Amino acid sequence: FLVERGEGVEVGPPLPKLGQKASPAAEVALEGVFVPEEGLIAREGFRLAMRVFNRSRPMVAALAVGLLQRALDEALAYAAMREAFGKPLWEHEGVGFKLSEIFIDLEAARLLTLKAAELAERGEENALEAAAAKAFAADAAVRGVSEALQVFGGNGYSEEYPLAKLYRDAKVLQIYEGTSEIQRLIVLRELVRRKVWESR
Repeated sequence: FLVERGEGVEVGPPLPKLGQKASPAAEVALEGVFVPEEGLIAREGFRLAMRVFNRSRPMVAALAVGLLQRALDEALAYAAMREAFGKPLWEHEGVGFKLSEIFIDLEAARLLTLKAAELAERGEENALEAAAAKAFAADAAVRGVSEALQVFGGNGYSEEYPLAKLYRDAKVLQIYEGTSEIQRLIVLRELVRRKVWESR
C-alpha cells in the first residue's frame, strides 16, 4: 500500500549502518493511518512484491559487479605499483592467483547478471536467473573484495585506501532483496518447478 506522509506516519532518524552510508535507511512507524482504496497497490501484494524482486535482484547483482570491478582495478593497480623481493606483487603466485580468481568471478557474475536483466527487460520469466545472479554476484563481491584487501596487506585495512569501504558496502548485498541463502532456495525451487532435467 501507499500512504501520504502525514498524521500517523513517523519517519525515524537515519539508522547507523556498516556500509552504503550514502543510501540512508530509517524506521517508519504507522499509527492509526487510514489507507484509502486507491492506496492499495494490489490485492495480492505479496505475489506482486515477489515479482518485483525478479526485476530488482539483477540490479543488486549489477551493484555487486560494479563493486567487484572497482576492487579488481584497485588491486591490479596496487599490485603493479608495489614491489616485494625485487618484483611487482602481481608476479608473486599467491597474489597473481588472487587477482585471477577475482577476474573469473567478476566475469561470471557479469554474465549471470546480464542474462537475468535481459530476461526481465523482455518481460520473460526470470526468477531462477535473477536469484542465481544475485546470489553469485553478491557472494563474489564479498569474496573478491576480501581477496583484494589481502593484496593490499596492512594497507588494505587503512581508510586511506578504498578497500575497507568496498568491503563494508559489499556485505549488505548478501542480505537485502533476500539473503544469499534465500536465493539458493529460490534457485532450487525454480529448477524443480521448471523440471529442467526433462528439457535437456
